[in-house]
Amino acid sequence: MTADTPVRTPSIALMALIAMASPLALNLFVPAMPDAVRDLETGVGVIQLSFTAYLFTLAFGQLLSGPLADHFGRRPVLLGGLVLHTLGSLLAALAPDATLLIAGRVLQALGGSAAMVLARTIIIDIYGRQGAASRMGYVVMAIAIAQTIAPTLGGYLNLWAGWHSIFYVSLGMGAVALLVAALRLPETCRDKTDSLRLRPVIQRYAGVFSSGGYIGYTLSTTFIAAAFYIFVGTAPYLVDRLGGNSALFGTWFLAVSLAFMCGSFLSTRLARRASSDQAVLLGNTLSLAGALVLLAFALGSTLTYATLFLPMALVTFGRGLSQPNAQSAAISCSPTSAATASGLMGFIQLLTGAMIAQLMPLLLGQGVLPIAACICLAPVAALGAHYYAVRRQRYSLAKA
Repeated sequence: MTADTPVRTPSIALMALIAMASPLALNLFVPAMPDAVRDLETGVGVIQLSFTAYLFTLAFGQLLSGPLADHFGRRPVLLGGLVLHTLGSLLAALAPDATLLIAGRVLQALGGSAAMVLARTIIIDIYGRQGAASRMGYVVMAIAIAQTIAPTLGGYLNLWAGWHSIFYVSLGMGAVALLVAALRLPETCRDKTDSLRLRPVIQRYAGVFSSGGYIGYTLSTTFIAAAFYIFVGTAPYLVDRLGGNSALFGTWFLAVSLAFMCGSFLSTRLARRASSDQAVLLGNTLSLAGALVLLAFALGSTLTYATLFLPMALVTFGRGLSQPNAQSAAISCSPTSAATASGLMGFIQLLTGAMIAQLMPLLLGQGVLPIAACICLAPVAALGAHYYAVRRQRYSLAKA
């Protein structure tokens, strides 16, 4: 495709459907993990590996998907990813043991990584940085909807039909996304890279890293996501200590997910009146306010369902405001390698999440206060990273 070739515009609804597949698959299984432990007669650590392996594969898969899509084009890589995701869902649904279950989850994540990278990248291809900010908000909102309904849906499916039934939902969604993408998705990459040899790939990643502001925007969205990963990794156990159960956790967690969805929706409106940097700053500041309230309750030893979940809802509301804008800004820092930039950003964020997931049992042993303190530090770090990104961009523009 040449630079002068007109590109048909794919619908935002299609991009949202593609982007939802992996987050839905990741979160559907979480409430059913204890039952899978008993059914497969294995240990908690083994089943927990199905979650951690998903995040790790999603991280490394995004790192690979970017260069592949910059070289072969968006369409073939995306369609191949959706095929892998669908096959992985089928394998997990039929898995008779933990080994095949984990293998299915790895395939799900490998395919889902391409979907997550390219949903963002295609929007940047078509609309550019400023135009993509509001549309990226719809995609983030779709992901928020998937994260909102997934734990509740997975919990009820597990109760009614067993944990295997959960993977048939992912199978169906992956198949629908694959069919619609095959019929409706055009190729949007105008300038494909010449080579997939290791050295040029490393040079592209180095070029992305050196792009003015990229690492700052990426770390900003990563640190805010880290606050969420810390919460998700500890909240079920905190609810258990309060005498609650998984159903109660799912009900209160709706407040957190709905706040994220509302913030994502508001970001689409805010894009018309404020710059991307203003939206990122506002979102990170609101996240810090929510984290400080949570820390205050932890210091006062007044932990209840409301004091745990409602401050975190404000944190995720701010994340919904800042994330679409920070992601668009990061990818736009390297327009000639947009998919590589998107994949690297996803890799950094998900690898951080996977490491946090493994560290949470240690943090739980120290009590509520260290958890609240770590959640509070995340938006502080995000604000610092965003400040660095703005300074770097100004320096790059002045130098040019």
